[in-house]
Amino acid sequence: MAKSMVPALAGMPRINLMPKSELIRRERDSTIRGWVWGALAAIVVTLLIIAGAFAFKWVSDQRLVAEQARTNELLVQLSALSEVSSSLATQQELESFRSDAMVSDFAWAPVMAKVDGILPADVVFTGFSVKTGGAPSGAEPTAEPGLVGTLTLDSPTPIDIVSTVRSLRQVDGVLAADGQAVTSSNVIEGHYAYEITVAFDQTIYSGQFAPEGGK
Repeated sequence: MAKSMVPALAGMPRINLMPKSELIRRERDSTIRGWVWGALAAIVVTLLIIAGAFAFKWVSDQRLVAEQARTNELLVQLSALSEVSSSLATQQELESFRSDAMVSDFAWAPVMAKVDGILPADVVFTGFSVKTGGAPSGAEPTAEPGLVGTLTLDSPTPIDIVSTVRSLRQVDGVLAADGQAVTSSNVIEGHYAYEITVAFDQTIYSGQFAPEGGK
C-alpha cells in the first residue's frame, strides 16, 4: 500500500527588519574601528622604532665614551714615555757621534812594538809625525791606510837603513815603508838620526767604537 509523502518543514522563515541606515552605520563603525586600530598599531611600531634608535644611539655613545677614555689613557702613557724616547734618541745620537769621531781608534803601544821589534840594538825612537787614515770604506782592511807618517830613530852607530826598511815592510800590518833621510842627531852629539816613512793598514784599528753590524 502506498505511503503518502509528508513535506518536511525547512524551519522558521527569517526576515531582516533592520533598517538599511543601521546597517550602513554598523559597517561604517566597523571600518572606523579598523582604521583606529591600524593607526594605533602604526603609532606603536613608530614608537618602537624610535625607542630602538635611541637605544642604539645610547649604546654607541657609551662605546664612544669608553674609547675616548681609553685613548686618553694611552696618551697619558705615551706622555710618560716621552722622556724615555728623548733619552734613547739622545743616546743614539751620541753613540753615532762617538762612532764617527772614534772610527780610526787604535792602540799606540802595539803599533810601536811592531816597529821596535825589527830595529837593531841600541836604536831608539826620538820623534814621530803621524796621522790616522780615513774611515773604513768596506774594502779589505789590509789595502787601506790606517796610520801614515814619519818616524825618527836615533842610533849611536850607523845602521843598515836599507835592511831595516826591508824588515819593516815584512811586519804584519805595515802597508809601506821607506827610508827618507840620514843625518847627525840633534838630540845626542855623535849619534845618527834616521827618518823612516811608514804606513800601517787599517788592521790596527780597534773597532771598539764601531756601530753594531760593522767593524
